[in-house]
Amino acid sequence: MPKKPQVPIRPRDLNQLAVHVGRIATHEVEDTIPVPVSAAAKKRGDARAAKLSAGKRKKIARKAALARWHGSS
Repeated sequence: MPKKPQVPIRPRDLNQLAVHVGRIATHEVEDTIPVPVSAAAKKRGDARAAKLSAGKRKKIARKAALARWHGSS
């Protein structure tokens, strides 16, 4: 049996799609695609975070927040 797709299924009808996009814009419906994270990647990330000082972690977090809010900086 084939697996179900990981992406959310969007309506094919243009009017239904417009309503769906409107609901996403008004936060009535969430349109997120879950990104699977491997156990090895989580382990590496935890090890990297443990090595960093508080100041370095703050600098990295600030840079990430600026990139999210103001585009790639």
